Amino acid sequence: MADQRRAPRLDQPREPRGVKLPRFDPEAFGRWSEGIARGMGTANFIVYMTVVIALWFGWNTLAPAHLRFDPYTFTFLTLVLSLQASYAAPLILLAQNRQADRDRVALEEDRRRATMQKADTEYLAREIAALRNAMGEVATRDFLRSELARLAEELDEASQRRQRLERRHQERSAQREQGGDGLDEPRDELDGDWARDGRPEARDA
Repeated sequence: MADQRRAPRLDQPREPRGVKLPRFDPEAFGRWSEGIARGMGTANFIVYMTVVIALWFGWNTLAPAHLRFDPYTFTFLTLVLSLQASYAAPLILLAQNRQADRDRVALEEDRRRATMQKADTEYLAREIAALRNAMGEVATRDFLRSELARLAEELDEASQRRQRLERRHQERSAQREQGGDGLDEPRDELDGDWARDGRPEARDA
């Protein structure tokens, strides 16, 4: 007769045997442990704990003998403090582990953002280099200032030449009106500038 039992499969986990332990929400327990650790790390906890221990010592030292519940050597207080320390240390470690997990997630997010910013910066640098190559030689601020200064000097010189030519033309017109001898002065480069500026050259009648 063939064996009807199924052979155990190696691709599936073995079913747990024995007593099943109760399950709890690790997230809720973690928040609870963080709250306790955060409370134990405050000055209020230290002050309240100091007050309780001082009252404990005072009552078990000064109270009548039949009212003392933990006489000297304070064995019960030692047990309470030991239990508190034995539970406080794992709770603090659990809170630190949760904080470390949050820090790791934040670090990964910062690294991802830094990588994206680096990629964006490299892209912008490539685009700027491409624009500079397309534009050729880019005029600098000093070059523009020098060119503007030279242009301003040329405009000032041209304005001065025009003023001298207008003054000479007015002087010649005044001499004609007063009946001068009509002799023309030899033309100089100012007269040529006057003609090149687009205004008619002064001629004698």
